[in-house]
This record gives sequence, structure tokens and C-alpha cells, in this order.
Amino acid sequence: MAPPVATTVVQPGAEERYYIASQWRLMWRKFRKHRLAIGGSAILALFYLVAAFAEFFAVDDPFQRYEFVFAPPQRIHFVDAGGAFHLRPFVYGWEKRIDPDTLALIYTEDQERRYPLHLFVRGAPYELWGLFPMDLHLIGVRGEGATLFLLGTEKLGRDLFSRLVYGTRISVSIGLVGVALTFVMGSLMGGISGYFGGGVDDAIQRVIEFVISIPQIPLWLALSAAVPREWSALQVYLVITVILSGVNWAGLARVVRSRLISTREEDFVMAAVVAGAGTPRVIGRHLLPSFISYLIVNLTLSIPGMILAETALSFLGLGLRAPVVSWGVLLNDAQDVRIIANQPWLLLPAISVIVFVISFNFGGDGLRDAADPYR
Repeated sequence: MAPPVATTVVQPGAEERYYIASQWRLMWRKFRKHRLAIGGSAILALFYLVAAFAEFFAVDDPFQRYEFVFAPPQRIHFVDAGGAFHLRPFVYGWEKRIDPDTLALIYTEDQERRYPLHLFVRGAPYELWGLFPMDLHLIGVRGEGATLFLLGTEKLGRDLFSRLVYGTRISVSIGLVGVALTFVMGSLMGGISGYFGGGVDDAIQRVIEFVISIPQIPLWLALSAAVPREWSALQVYLVITVILSGVNWAGLARVVRSRLISTREEDFVMAAVVAGAGTPRVIGRHLLPSFISYLIVNLTLSIPGMILAETALSFLGLGLRAPVVSWGVLLNDAQDVRIIANQPWLLLPAISVIVFVISFNFGGDGLRDAADPYR
């Protein structure tokens, strides 16, 4: 009996792996080379992590009122008044007095009260996602009368940092929910218009042109002003999300239509039709996936626009309203010039909006470049 012949498995080289790799692998390889996109994606992941576990990351209950109204942020120290260095950072308690001439509140550090910062502190009770009763917070201080105002307080003495963390959940979720509705509406209407053509295409295109021709800001203002004041916070949230989605689906629908028109005569589509595939399957399984990378980029760049729209509406008092906490609602408190001059920390939520939008733009740029890995 002849001995078995040894077989050698030849591993493909780097160049061969490139040519046999799938499109998604090529997109990921190119996306990793875009450093700004990677950095922006990491920041976005942090934002959404904070939004998912807002109760844990918040220092205190966002509706808890303290006697320290318009208190500035408490400084974090490592060296005490005597010059001694401490490994554990700490803050000093606030001492409040009223200026006899201007009647303005003046806050000074009480260096007799030093409160070290601790991780995983038991504090204000909450229900995580409305399901799990907990009282654990990422950071906090301990002691009788201890307070930690990392970003100061607002007009009612509520901790601005905790309110900013809770507002992150509302603001970033509006972008995701709104884009999801936009994707469904735009893909459905654009798919029907591009696939069937004829009178159906003409009718849908006239509707799209009508929606696009309406000025968005006056439309947002009119629809938001029509929301009854007695509605609950959840109802207003849903209505604002639907309003933002209802005026943004038209642009995506036109993109989907043009792409479908250019690909519906391709051989793989004809093969699916000959094989007996129905219209929903042809559109959903063959046509849309052929340019799904472009849709991902389009939707990624649409999320910042929706968040900015919600922030603008809430800032003008026509969007979300108290007791809902969002970035726009927080910025609504900073409309007065005197408040901006005397309490500039109330504008800190604007930094969150700027960082979030820039990060999404960086990530969208990276996805746009990676969507065409052969370029």
C-alpha cells in the first residue's frame, strides 16, 4: 500500500486576502485607517453608554433641589489649604452669603469642610430602566451635608451635571428613533416609487417635492406649537420625534428611488424575478442591500441634524418641555443675557451638543470613505 501523500495548504498572502475579502471586511479595513472616524466613534460610544446608564453616571437625582441656587462648579483639589497633597481628590463645601450692595449670592469655599471623592457611592435611589431598584452611583461624596456640583447648579438649585447626564438619554435617543422612522418611511416610499415607476412614481414624487418645498423651521414651529400643553412628557416626546421624521424622509426616498432605477435592470434582479421572487423580496433582499452602505452613511449624517432640530425647538420653548430633561431644555434656561454673564456654566450643555455633532460628522466621513473600498 502506497504511503499517503502529504498535502500542503497554501495560505493566501496579504494581496490575495485583499482581493477575496468580502465588501464588509474591506469597509472595516478602510474605516480603521480613518483616525478621526475612530476617535469620533469612541466618543459616540461613550455618549450612548452614558445615555443607557444615565442613573448610574449621574451624581444625584436631577430633580433634587438644594439651597445653593446658581452655585458655580465645585473645584476638584489634590492639595489642601495647608499645602498637603492628597492622593484622593476632594472638594470643599460651599459657604453662601449675600452681597449687601448688589444682593447677589456669593459662594466661597469652606476650607474647614473637605469631602473626598469616592467611586461607586450609595446615593439617591433610582430604578435602572424603570425595572431594577438601585442606589449605586459612579462617583460621589460622603458625609453630612456633602454636595458635589461638578457643573454647578441652576435656578432651582438642581445639580446641572446630573441633569446633563439625564438629558443625554433624551437627546441622543430622539436621533436614533427619528432616523429609524426616517429609514422605514424613506426606504418604503422610495422603493415603491423606483421599482414600479409610471403613475405610482409620479404621484410619490409630487408628494416628495411638496414636502421638500416646505421651509422646515416654520413647519417645525407650527407643528410644535400645535401640540397641546396638557399632553404628558412622553406624548410630546413621541410627537416631536414623529415631526422630525416626517420632514426628513423625503430626501432619503429620492436617493432610494434613483438607486433603484439604476439597479432594477441588473442581471441579478432579473434572475430573482425569473426565479419567482415577489416584489417585497426583490426590493428588500436584492435591491436595497446593493447600496446599503450608502444608506448607512446617509442615516449616520442625519442623526446630528435631528438632534440639532430637537435642541433648537426645545431652546425656543416649542419642543420638549419641563419636567423632561434634554439638552435643549437645559439651554432654554440660558436665554437671558444676564444669566449668561453671571452664570456662564449654564451654557455647558451646548458643549455636549457640539462634541456629539462633530463626532458624528467624523464618523460619517469615515463611513463615507469606507463605503467605497475600491476607490
